[in-house]
Amino acid sequence: MGKDDLRNAKYVIDIGPVPSLPVEGSDARFPVGRIYCVGRNYADHAREMGHDPDREPPFFFMKAANSIVQNNSTIAYPVGTKDVHHEIEMVVAIAKGGKNIPVDQALDHVWGYGVGLDMTRRDVQGEAKKMGRPWEMGKSFDESAPITALKPVSATGHPAKGAIWLKVNGQVKQQGDLAMQIWTVPEQINYLSSLITLQPGDLIFSGTPAGVGPIKAGDKLEGHVDRVGDLVVTYRA
Repeated sequence: MGKDDLRNAKYVIDIGPVPSLPVEGSDARFPVGRIYCVGRNYADHAREMGHDPDREPPFFFMKAANSIVQNNSTIAYPVGTKDVHHEIEMVVAIAKGGKNIPVDQALDHVWGYGVGLDMTRRDVQGEAKKMGRPWEMGKSFDESAPITALKPVSATGHPAKGAIWLKVNGQVKQQGDLAMQIWTVPEQINYLSSLITLQPGDLIFSGTPAGVGPIKAGDKLEGHVDRVGDLVVTYRA
């Protein structure tokens, strides 16, 4: 069965609309297929998590596309945890797929950028690590990926430096610069596409600076990336 056949196929159940993000200044939306997140991509964050950034190649984990939370949402504190942490990140939206994408061609595959939060059930993740088990349930859970509207490259360029920060209830908790990334966005695309075939609609969370920490019910989170945007999400009291 070809792609055209699948587009016109009848399905036995309705799973709702395709996960998507708004595009700033447009009524069009960006469809989201998969979400890949690069771990420990800022040296100071790697050290605060007990790792040596000089010895580690990049690694990736995934979030479900339907874990996206739209900007300016109010959401519930996650279930199954007592220790939810914030991780502010720049999000890269892929327009053109490929495999083994060269570093010097990688940015040609980017549609645009957004601001995201990689919310983490740290206690769930930590327990899984102790037991030598996958820690996906610490990362990929309901409403674990708040993301702003996306801006196209024509509006942002390709941000390689600039402030990235997060405030909780008005107090700065994370603060860094995109230039502090260990692996640049082109390098992330190159490495990830050597492991899987990137597809149009994929998102890449590009890593978080130091200062990750817990949030509680009632907290308001405000995130920012220079030239990219501002993200606000509130946890219901």
